[in-house]
Amino acid sequence: MPQSINNRETTGSAAFQSRYFVRDLQAGIITGAMAIPLSAGIALMSDYPIRVALATVAFACFIGWINAWFRPGNYIGAPGVAAGLAPVLALGVATFGMQNMAFVIFLTAFMQAVIWKFNLQKYILLAVPGYLVEGLLAGVGLKIVINFFAMTYEIPDSQITEVFWNSARFQIALLSALGFAAFLYLFSKFQATQPAIPYFTLMIAGIALAHFIPMPMLHVEDVPLSLSLPLPHFDSAIMWLYVIGFAAMLAVIDVIEQVMSNAAIQKIDPLQRKCNTNNSLLAIWIANMGSSFFNGMTNLDGLAKSTTNKLAGAYTKLSVLVVGLVIVFFVLHTQYLEYIPKFALAVIMMFTGWKMMMGLLPIAYQGQYALILAVLCALLVYRLGIFEGLLLALVIHGLVNFTVFYRVDNIQTRTIIKNYLKRFSGTGGAD
Repeated sequence: MPQSINNRETTGSAAFQSRYFVRDLQAGIITGAMAIPLSAGIALMSDYPIRVALATVAFACFIGWINAWFRPGNYIGAPGVAAGLAPVLALGVATFGMQNMAFVIFLTAFMQAVIWKFNLQKYILLAVPGYLVEGLLAGVGLKIVINFFAMTYEIPDSQITEVFWNSARFQIALLSALGFAAFLYLFSKFQATQPAIPYFTLMIAGIALAHFIPMPMLHVEDVPLSLSLPLPHFDSAIMWLYVIGFAAMLAVIDVIEQVMSNAAIQKIDPLQRKCNTNNSLLAIWIANMGSSFFNGMTNLDGLAKSTTNKLAGAYTKLSVLVVGLVIVFFVLHTQYLEYIPKFALAVIMMFTGWKMMMGLLPIAYQGQYALILAVLCALLVYRLGIFEGLLLALVIHGLVNFTVFYRVDNIQTRTIIKNYLKRFSGTGGAD
């Protein structure tokens, strides 16, 4: 095939191709429906209103589709709020207050714009090894599992008695265990063909059972969506320093997750089209900056939603536009989300956390050092928090490299620093 035709097929039609219209429409509806409970769970984990999270996803979908007309990053990636960033956002809300989170997201987007402009993500990936990122995500996954576990035995207030493990609580716990087992079975059976089936089955079964068994249901706060300037409201200079460091961490984690997602999305692309991570970062920072004007969250192309999008039949970013339209419906009609039982949402989120923890398994093939440091990073993140855990893991990684890989050979400190800097110049150097 001539090069000009190939370019037209892979980049000129990233946003829409008429021959794939039906497939993209179907994929968008399925992926959008699957993204709703997942986004709701991430919002709860982030201490953000569910409606705001859904509005963030919808806005990111529209930006992703528009960006695909001019600078496509990937072709089937579906944007959304990231589970891996949920505890970070919750930390931000607890530290700075919700009134300042819009400015934090704006500052994060500005830093991501700088990373995009100067194509700095390659240097970030050199400084932060992939196995440390997997360790960070595993620590976050553990937090998600533990945080949502309580929902698997939660009962309505009317059924609470002096005996904690009464018959109603046993009933909900058993229902949650059966739901989780069924979800795992369906996921293992359909993950390669229709990964949305376990999500639909669990939601539909939970909604049906709620008509016969009293159980806690999802509550969606009716938060008004309004546009306003993302202005800061800080009182101390020290807080400003912490905000800048926090936004930098949020920006870097978001960028790294997008780079990793793009690598996976490229592998599952039905037409084997190459991803352009820098173009994806363009869509991310624009969406993040835009969402800060309605107090929204951060976004990236999540692998779970992107995989569902692909297996549901997506070929172009038109499917992402459809995802956005599906979610807009529930942004405007949040009352329908209150039909979702909490135990079903807990099962989905615990499965998400478990999958993040299982990301440590492939690290074993990278050697004992990588596995030990990844597990240590996961434990530090779980115990100390993402910001402190990742920084401490990076310090340990740097000290180990200095004392073991360099000083043991009696290399001068000046040479060690020179070799390390070579990694950022792309000219090689010792690891």
